[in-house]
Amino acid sequence: MAEGVQAEMNTEQAEQWLDGLINRERQPRVSYARFGLEAIESLLLRLGNPERRLSVVHLAGSKGKGSTALLVEALLLALGESVGTYTSPHLERWTERFRLDGAELSGELLAAVVSEIRPHVDAMRVEDSRLWPSFFDATTAAALLAFERSRVDRAVLEVGLGGRLDSTNVAVPAVCGVTSIEYEHTDKLGETLTEIAGEKAGILKPGVPCVMGRLVPEAAKVVVERAAALDAPLEALGSDFEIESRGGDALRQSFALRFADGFGFEGELPVPGRHQLDNAALAVAAVRALGCHDDEALAEAGRRALAGVRLPGRIEVLGREPWVVVDGAHTAESVRGLVDWLASLPVGRRRFVVSVGLDKALDRIVDRLLPVADEVVVTRAEPIRAIDPSDVAARIRARAAAAGTKVDVRSVEDPEQAIAEARVSLPADELLCVTGSVYLAGIARRVLVRA
Repeated sequence: MAEGVQAEMNTEQAEQWLDGLINRERQPRVSYARFGLEAIESLLLRLGNPERRLSVVHLAGSKGKGSTALLVEALLLALGESVGTYTSPHLERWTERFRLDGAELSGELLAAVVSEIRPHVDAMRVEDSRLWPSFFDATTAAALLAFERSRVDRAVLEVGLGGRLDSTNVAVPAVCGVTSIEYEHTDKLGETLTEIAGEKAGILKPGVPCVMGRLVPEAAKVVVERAAALDAPLEALGSDFEIESRGGDALRQSFALRFADGFGFEGELPVPGRHQLDNAALAVAAVRALGCHDDEALAEAGRRALAGVRLPGRIEVLGREPWVVVDGAHTAESVRGLVDWLASLPVGRRRFVVSVGLDKALDRIVDRLLPVADEVVVTRAEPIRAIDPSDVAARIRARAAAAGTKVDVRSVEDPEQAIAEARVSLPADELLCVTGSVYLAGIARRVLVRA
């Protein structure tokens, strides 16, 4: 082996090396001001700037961006394109973050890409120990490099945190989208919706089309003004296009999608939750804004792709009699969407297992859950980023007392134990829902699928 050349890692070694990098995104007390693009830009320069040879769909938002990314992927695949998709966080395996043509990338391919990135990261650490690539910088670079090497027609990138200073914001997209804006990561993104919107709108680029979800007025104003300042064409859900529910059942919903210029089609989405219809509409609008496919082809692909889509961890039903549901909702509005659907089910008592992150709006989340919760088991999905279960349980009791609501509450520190105990004693006419965290949803899938 030539001097200075490192041996290629296997999948396990690649994961261990990535885990050893600074993970600023998972450190709750790291100021957002300490994030930045300098490290990822320097790393990509060393790698030959693979992002410059990719046509990118870039998606930001407080909720819905991961679902929208997978819906965009499904649409593009149905249109005959080759697609690389990068989302975060993962549910069960770190390799889930990287998808090629609808399937998880092989561990071998990712390990090869990480092996190529590692010597550059190691060199950067020596050159400036204060500024070297983080875990998310390295995984973003790995995704861009893998997609460029695979010569995909399109890369779909989900923002990890915020937008303006997120590692994915090195890309100059062909189209971008802002799915939603609400209170989340307030310690990093700002205390007001206007401040948070400013960070999300940081992904907009001069002249690049943007699609926007149903935002509250103060947030929408920020995105609209940012788009106007950049001369970026903007289409908004609710004014430039709309999606209407046409009924369905607990697991499948029919819809009619219409754009202001007359384009539209009717179809079905086999994913519960009214909010998922909005995500589907945004996905269609984003693909249409690319301008690469005629409306007839898009409508045909839309009907076919959306009817067959799967969104793991998003109101995912793992069983009936009793109902067992896993959902990664971690904001007040995403919990509202989950609760609205749960309230429609003909079940007896509803039991929840929840974990809430330190940077989440705890009271808003609790207030959304209380009207439909008979029992709540509080756990901790992550040892660093989750609020102490006893503190969450105390808050639930206090909010329930203030609202005059009766709910049984207990805490179980270990998430696997909490989920297993909640499931094993569940009567056939009741419901178990595991929610509050994407990480908890991943743990739930491991525990409940093998149960």
